[in-house]
Formats: sequence, structure tokens, C-alpha cells
Amino acid sequence: MENTEQHLFADKEYQLVQASAGKRFANYIIDLVGFYALLFVVGIVIGLLNPPALESFNEESGDYNIGQSLLFVLIFILYISGMEAIFKGKTLGKLMTGTRAVNEDGSNLLVGTAFLRGLCRAIPFEAFSALGTPSYPWHDKLSKSYVIDEKESNRPGI
Repeated sequence: MENTEQHLFADKEYQLVQASAGKRFANYIIDLVGFYALLFVVGIVIGLLNPPALESFNEESGDYNIGQSLLFVLIFILYISGMEAIFKGKTLGKLMTGTRAVNEDGSNLLVGTAFLRGLCRAIPFEAFSALGTPSYPWHDKLSKSYVIDEKESNRPGI
């Protein structure tokens, strides 16, 4: 017996349009503000539940604390990666600008890819790799993904 099953989208050609550098920058700023808002709320909760726990974050000492910096970087990686993994390539910034991170073939990000994208953001000076048009920063190149403009792109699931 011959298989006559056809896919509904078999004859459809997909076009993925990369998000502009301006939208990518807006994503970064919005996500950074969201991250600091989350840290503020967590700090308030910790302060209410266990006030002495916040003493190590006191800036009056004037000493640079590399441990705190590494902790903030780790939390930011988990924040961005978690959002992209859970919300299929979306973060707060991407939601507001109508963009989405996808694999190079246009498929949704897997958890590992989302985590790699977040981890690559910890590379020193990585933010400078996003300068230029089109914007193709290291966290896109190394994870074989990029950010698309959903309004200008057409793919299943958008």
C-alpha cells in the first residue's frame, strides 16, 4: 500500500528575518532591567526573612568582591537561559519587541541551546560582538542560533 500522507506545510517556503540591531539592543536593556527588578524583589524577601544574610552585600566596605560578581553573572545566565528555555526562545525583552531566539533552521530552542546562549554571555566583552548590522553576537554564533523578527518572518508556530 502506498503512503499518500502529506504534510500541510510541505509546499510552504519559510523565511526567517533576523532582528535588527536596535531591537536586539532593546531586548538587552529590557532584560537587564527585568533582571535587576528580580534581584531587588529577591533582596527584599531575603531581607525580610533573614536580615543578616544581606550584610555581605554591603557596599560601604569599598572592597571589590569577585564572589558577588560571579554570583550575579551566574544568576543572570540562569535568568536568561531559563526564560528562553521555558518560553520557547522568548525573554521579557523579546516578548516586548516581537522577537524570538531560534535555532539556525528556525526550530525552537532546546534547553541545552538556551543554556549555551546564556553561558556565552559570560565571555568577557561578549556584548561588543553584538555591535554592527546585522547583529550576530558570539552567543548566537557559538550556539548556532539567532534572533528573528516574528512579524517579518514566517514559520510554523509563530
